[in-house]
Amino acid sequence: MNVLKPFLQRVRQIFYIVLYKIFCLFNRLNDDRVLFLSASRASLTGNFKFVYDEIKKKNKYDINLMLKSSLKVRYTFSQSIRLMYLISTSKYIYLDDFYPIIYALKLRKGTNLIQLWHAMGAFKRVGYSRLDKDGGPAKNSLTHKNYTGAIVSSENIRKDYAEAFGISIDKVHALGIPRTDIFFDKKYADKVKNTYYKKYPVLKDKKVILFAPTFRGAGQKAAHYNFDWFDFKKFSDSFSDEYVCIIKLHPFIKNRPVYKIEKDSFYIDMTSEREINDILFITDILITDYSSVIFEYSFFKKPVIFYTPDLDEYKKSRDFYYPLSKYTYGPVVKNFNSLLKEIKTAKVDLGKLDSFYNYFCSSCDGKSAKRVVKYFMDNK
Repeated sequence: MNVLKPFLQRVRQIFYIVLYKIFCLFNRLNDDRVLFLSASRASLTGNFKFVYDEIKKKNKYDINLMLKSSLKVRYTFSQSIRLMYLISTSKYIYLDDFYPIIYALKLRKGTNLIQLWHAMGAFKRVGYSRLDKDGGPAKNSLTHKNYTGAIVSSENIRKDYAEAFGISIDKVHALGIPRTDIFFDKKYADKVKNTYYKKYPVLKDKKVILFAPTFRGAGQKAAHYNFDWFDFKKFSDSFSDEYVCIIKLHPFIKNRPVYKIEKDSFYIDMTSEREINDILFITDILITDYSSVIFEYSFFKKPVIFYTPDLDEYKKSRDFYYPLSKYTYGPVVKNFNSLLKEIKTAKVDLGKLDSFYNYFCSSCDGKSAKRVVKYFMDNK
């Protein structure tokens, strides 16, 4: 099967290319058609949700969704037909992640392919910033290169996304990140908190630690986390009197800890929730590593601890856009006992946090979704 896999992938690719060309030949580009495509989310969440809502307000567009939870999910034959028809006729196509089908297509003139990306800031290297790393694209790859536009959270990191996507910097726009608009909406914050407190009453009585590590491995299919780094029982014994701990693993991580967290009332597993931003409203201390959640969490001005047992190895295999010190507005620890100590004395370095926020998040002001739609659609 492994021998046949590249052949079958190529056959599938040719099928899509031919189908796309046929639809282009017999159908015009629809100026009012919008298509949202994702191979990493099955529902309308994240940046998609906020851009969709903004477009919907205009009451003039034919909006279509083709969403699936992962690359492993295959389209049926009829879905494949519909997919190519929509790609060939939609003037506006929004992506939020890697979407291999579309990179092989030579998109017709007038098509706007806009990458909203699922992460903000510029932390771990992605795309063509990883040419010399395991899991990075080949130099002659077509991946990402047909984007007509992409968004970022500040002017300072336009160059980083241009490098990552292999596109010119003039196609990368500091319009802000739509899903951060909720951080400026007090009514939304109150609603989210009340929803969580109703579902998990214990959250009202205790402080909340959020454990949200990113994945290890070359990509979605190889993603994992080494749970040997985290002693779940010891952590529970140390903090269960004062805290409750929410677990939110990266959606790519498929392996799970041996420790039965579902049997320990100290832990609440929210990994199945696609978006992490709502959880940040109820979080008092964040434990993460190289996850882009540090950018969203900086809006809250609360303590974060960077737990990085594999820091040296990770820098060699993945690396960062900037020196680690530019990101760490909280302590960096490499072993579990040090992590326990830091939680007991957790505090915020406001000077460092403000510097971080101003560099990476300055284009986010609660109006990002409006700006994105206005720039890419109202000005066309």
